[in-house]
Amino acid sequence: MTVRLTLLCAAAPAERDVRFGDTHLDERALRRARAVAATVAGALPEGAACRTAPSERCRRTAQALGWDVPVVEPSLRDLDMGDWRGRTLDEVAAGDGAGLAAWMTDPAAAPHGGESVSDACGRVAAWLDTLSPDAGRVLAVVEQAVARAAVLRALDAPLSSFWRVDVPPLSVVRLTGRSGRWNLRMGALGTEVLGDEG
Repeated sequence: MTVRLTLLCAAAPAERDVRFGDTHLDERALRRARAVAATVAGALPEGAACRTAPSERCRRTAQALGWDVPVVEPSLRDLDMGDWRGRTLDEVAAGDGAGLAAWMTDPAAAPHGGESVSDACGRVAAWLDTLSPDAGRVLAVVEQAVARAAVLRALDAPLSSFWRVDVPPLSVVRLTGRSGRWNLRMGALGTEVLGDEG
């Protein structure tokens, strides 16, 4: 059987409020999530598996979509940002510019004492590869890093491509998988989420 996996990137607050680590979703971000809920609603055929990363941002996005009790998947958690958690990109650049540059260019680097991009990509790839072939349709609200890692796994792309995958809040990544092989499937939000084969 083919697994049809739809990853929806969590909503996010205004860019000026973005900090490394989990962030509180303001009303504006929740309104945006509710605005896509109607499109996502049709993607829940009987028995579909709804999952979410453990962060507040992902769980609140799932609630805004109207998902009652999604399964929390620890493997879909965001990068562990270690000492940078709670800081903005500008704050990190000012305080640890060399560390930030290393982290953005070397997938094995973890100057913040947290998780490297390489480790996060390995964790996401392992989760993808453990999805049961009879899982059918799976929908998950995930962090942007998880969506990037999933795209790299599907394309067998080098880890150095991680930062070249742009996944805005509330964007959709759709993968189909069978026998350990994953494919990336492009389409409009309605067809992506609804799983139309068109």
